[in-house]
Amino acid sequence: MKTHRVNELIELLHPEWQKEPDLNLVEFLLKLAEEAKYEGKLEALTDDVLIYHLKMRNSDKEEMIPGIAKDCEDDFKTAILRARGIIK
Repeated sequence: MKTHRVNELIELLHPEWQKEPDLNLVEFLLKLAEEAKYEGKLEALTDDVLIYHLKMRNSDKEEMIPGIAKDCEDDFKTAILRARGIIK
């Protein structure tokens, strides 16, 4: 894991973990994994799952994931033309 990923994860994790100070770190990570509907072993949980879940944890259920929202087009024709490089 790169240093910037560690910093990003800690910045996102810290305020959320403070809301539940009775949980130790592993318990809190298990809770996050359950919330994210992760079904694998805890040791296989990736930083991406944690980062995206923490970013979206307190958002509206209908809100789009930030990384996807920037590339979203309202209509199909514009999306195709942009993908083919015809429009910018």
